[in-house]
Amino acid sequence: MAATDTDPRILRAFVAVAEELHFTRAAARLYVAQQALSRDIRRLERELGRELFVRTTRQVSLTPDGERLLPYARRVLEAHTALRAAFTDPADRPLLVDLNTDGMTAARVLARARELAPDCELMARFESGLTWAAGEVLAGRLDVSFGRAAGLDPAVLARLSVQPVRYEPMAVLLPGDHPLAGRETVAMSDLAGETVYAGAGNTRTREWTDLASMLFAEWDIVLAPPAPLAVGVAEFRRVMTKTGHPVLAVAGFPPLLGAVLRPLVRPVPLSPLLMVWRKGLDHPGLSALRAAVAELAGSEGWLERPPNSWLPGIDASLMDRRS
Repeated sequence: MAATDTDPRILRAFVAVAEELHFTRAAARLYVAQQALSRDIRRLERELGRELFVRTTRQVSLTPDGERLLPYARRVLEAHTALRAAFTDPADRPLLVDLNTDGMTAARVLARARELAPDCELMARFESGLTWAAGEVLAGRLDVSFGRAAGLDPAVLARLSVQPVRYEPMAVLLPGDHPLAGRETVAMSDLAGETVYAGAGNTRTREWTDLASMLFAEWDIVLAPPAPLAVGVAEFRRVMTKTGHPVLAVAGFPPLLGAVLRPLVRPVPLSPLLMVWRKGLDHPGLSALRAAVAELAGSEGWLERPPNSWLPGIDASLMDRRS
């Protein structure tokens, strides 16, 4: 490879494509036009004198030289981030905290952290899905997010720190006229043969759909086909009313007009909620968030696994992990 001083911005473009293996998704992740991203990749290939990707009409994959470059590029970008951070007081900038959805467990953690660190600016964001948010965290456009970390790509998870937050019992959101809507709880066996929506087709929430697929397979529940991506409560309600499918949710899901939320039982399926952030992140707001998690989990029993519950082994293992 030819020696050259490579712009970190170009390396950031390469890493995004290498992790997404899709130019459109990588461009969206970096908030740039796809044409500009393609130009940056071609420029890097010219500078290094190597092809880094194999592109076909169906897929993008790394060449051996691309595979070889990836760990070096990540180390350069991490060093670049560390350099900037070394000359910046962490408390001087806001901490960007992705709650996925407002009004749930993560929002309570954020509220308590703000009380513990009133001089820090903790800014809420709503990315709706850890699969998407994790990429934003690694790219430096978010600092902290919440969700099911076991569903992330192992290469992504390896670059994140995690803190277990809560075993969230799952529930089902039923149309008001559904035959099961009148019950106080819904047994898993009652959903056998039902078609239930769990985010299929939403690339931002793959970790949730993956968990639902494992759960549904054990009780012969049909995963509903992809629905249009709905942004906002009103649009979500409209799309769900149109499809008529029950929706897999968690017990604390916000009320939805025209629908009822019923806890799932026998067994109680659990959604493992973790807090994630970039390894090496140093910010007093992060310390406040971690303290808030420990306080709330301890006082409210968030990390006490209910008896007769369901949770995949990969998730149980990660919930025992501490960073």
